[in-house]
Amino acid sequence: MQKQETAGCDVKPVLRELEDSVTDYAILSHRWVVGEVGYMEMLELEKIENRNEIRGRDGYKKIMKSCQQAKIDGLDWLWVDTCCIDKRNSSELSEALNSMFRWYENSKRCYAYLHDVDVFPTAPDVERFSGSEGWPEWFSRGWTLQELIAPGDLHFFNKDWQPIGNKRNLASMLENITRIPSQVLQDGLASYRPSVAQILSWAADRRTTRVEDRAYSLMGLLDVNMPMLYGEGKKAFLRLQQEVIRKSNDQTIFAW
Repeated sequence: MQKQETAGCDVKPVLRELEDSVTDYAILSHRWVVGEVGYMEMLELEKIENRNEIRGRDGYKKIMKSCQQAKIDGLDWLWVDTCCIDKRNSSELSEALNSMFRWYENSKRCYAYLHDVDVFPTAPDVERFSGSEGWPEWFSRGWTLQELIAPGDLHFFNKDWQPIGNKRNLASMLENITRIPSQVLQDGLASYRPSVAQILSWAADRRTTRVEDRAYSLMGLLDVNMPMLYGEGKKAFLRLQQEVIRKSNDQTIFAW
């Protein structure tokens, strides 16, 4: 698991391979936008000619703000999906996507960055968020479902990186937005034991950039593993169903 050293954030980021089970770390949950900074760009930041352009991107500023918050929280390491996975390496990418739920679950603290709000929303605003059912975009994305459920300690930040609440004190509002029972949000999946159909219902209206990620983003929530085959399209969801059937006796899978 590649992590970023927060002590280096004021000068340059440092990427290192560390074991998630023995190292306390923070982790970022966010909506990908234009201007994200990838693994190689971060690794070679001090060498490449366009480093000033990279440092000016919103994606880079987001990483730095996450580092600063982790330092405030006394955490020396941070994991960010944009720059801590070498996506050129198919085996590393597959391992990361299969491990994602565990990585968020094992984090000491998760930062959920809502790039499109000033305060935490208390009611849907369809005019402002017309493409995401009236709620901030973060709540409409496929991967952020497990990123909401898995961490034990999740804190929300607004577009200016000001804290706007945490998962526990916002559990009732989050249940209203996501239809996920507050018990799951506060105490995790094991405390509630939802059916497969219930988990799939939470994800039903969420979207992903690639169609395969509709399935891949559910692996951790459904406790299954399978190889990544980008290009397979909707077959990914069929493989997901087959893995669930093979591993579980939960018949509610047939409702989907």
